Amino acid sequence: MSDSSAKGLHPRTQAVHHGIRRSQYGEMAEAIFLTQGFVYDSAEQAEARFKGTGPDEFIYARYGNPTSRMFEDRIAALEGTEDAFATASGMAAVNGALFSMLKPGDHVVAARALFGSCLYVLDLLAKFGVEVSYVDGTDLDQWQAALRPGTKAVFFESLSNPTLEVIDIQGVARLAHAVGALVVVDNVFATPVFSRAVDLGADVVVYSATKHIDGGGRALAGVICGTRQFVREVAEPYLKHTGGAISPFHSWIMLNGLTTMDLRVRAQADAALKVAQALQGHPALSRVIYPGLADHPQHDLAMRSMGSGGTMIAFEVAGGKEAAFAALNRLGIIKISNNLGDAKSIVTHPATTTHQRLSDEDRAYLGITPGLLRLSIGLEDAQDLIDDLMRALAA
Repeated sequence: MSDSSAKGLHPRTQAVHHGIRRSQYGEMAEAIFLTQGFVYDSAEQAEARFKGTGPDEFIYARYGNPTSRMFEDRIAALEGTEDAFATASGMAAVNGALFSMLKPGDHVVAARALFGSCLYVLDLLAKFGVEVSYVDGTDLDQWQAALRPGTKAVFFESLSNPTLEVIDIQGVARLAHAVGALVVVDNVFATPVFSRAVDLGADVVVYSATKHIDGGGRALAGVICGTRQFVREVAEPYLKHTGGAISPFHSWIMLNGLTTMDLRVRAQADAALKVAQALQGHPALSRVIYPGLADHPQHDLAMRSMGSGGTMIAFEVAGGKEAAFAALNRLGIIKISNNLGDAKSIVTHPATTTHQRLSDEDRAYLGITPGLLRLSIGLEDAQDLIDDLMRALAA
C-alpha cells in the first residue's frame, strides 16, 4: 500500500498516512518544501505548467506547494470530500469560500449565531451588493421562509460560537438544495473527528485549522473542503490571486497535528463532559451549556450528528461581568485567551473579546450575556480542571 492511497482505511490511520509524497531521499517524516518558486527543465515545460498544472506540478508557492498538497489531501480524506485548499487562516477560508462563489445580486441565508469575524465578512459581502438574510439557525421554519428560488448559498456554524447551538445540517441542507443553494458549513467546533457534515448534506466545509487540527496553539491555518470542481475552479483562483495561501511551514505543522488529532479531541471531549457535569447546578452559575448534557435543547441532535458533546463548554456566572471577571482572575490552570482547541484549557469572555463588536441588542439576542464564559477544554486531567473552576467560583 502506498501512503498516498490510504482511502478506505479508518480515519485514525488516514490521519497518519494519507497523502504523503516522498522525495528521492525516502524520508519517513513529511518534508517541508520551503521554497517560493520551482525550477523547470525547459522553457517548454514552464509554458506547459502555466497552461494547466497537474496535482504534483507546482509553479509558485502562492498557487500550491508539495507540503501544502499533502495537508490538503489528508484533510480531504478525513472530511470525505474530493479536494481541499489550505489557506493562511480560518478567516481566509471563510472569506475565500464565500467571496469566490458570490457576486452582486446573489442571495445568501446565514445563521445569526456566528463568530464576530464571520459576521464582518457577511457585512462586507452586503456592501458589495450581496443580499444577506439572517435566521435563527436552530429553527428550520425560519430557514424555509428565508430561502427562495435562486438563493446561492447558506452559511452557518454546525456548533455556534459561543453559545453552542447545534444546527440540523441535514434539515437545512434539504431545504437549501431544494432551491439550488450550496450549503457552506463552518465546522470548527464540531472538529473533523466528530464531523459528519458532508454525509449530512454539506457541500463546502471550512475549518480554522488553527484550532483542533494544530492542537498546540502554534500556527494559523485554514482549509476549504469540497468537490474538486468547487475547490479548484471556484475557490483556488480567488485565493491564489488574492494571496490567501498557507505557508508551507504551517502546512507541515498541520500535517503533524492531524496525526494525533483523533486521540487528542476524543480525550478533550471526554474531559469536557466531566467538567460540564461538575459545573451543572453550581450556585454561582445561572446556566451551563454543553451539547453532551441531557438538558441541552439540541442534545439528541448532537448525539445523532456528532456522537459527542465536543470539546467546548459555555457557562454563565451569576452577577454579570464583574462576577465573571472575578472568577476569571482567580483561575490558575485554565488560561485567559481567545483561542480554542488547544492542548491547554482556555477561557474567554465573549462579550468583551470575540463578540465585542456586536451591539448590546445583538449580543442579548444571541444569549451572549455579560456573565457568559466560553471554555475550551485541553488535555489536562479533568479533575484538576474541575478543582481549578471550583476554586475560582467559590468566592
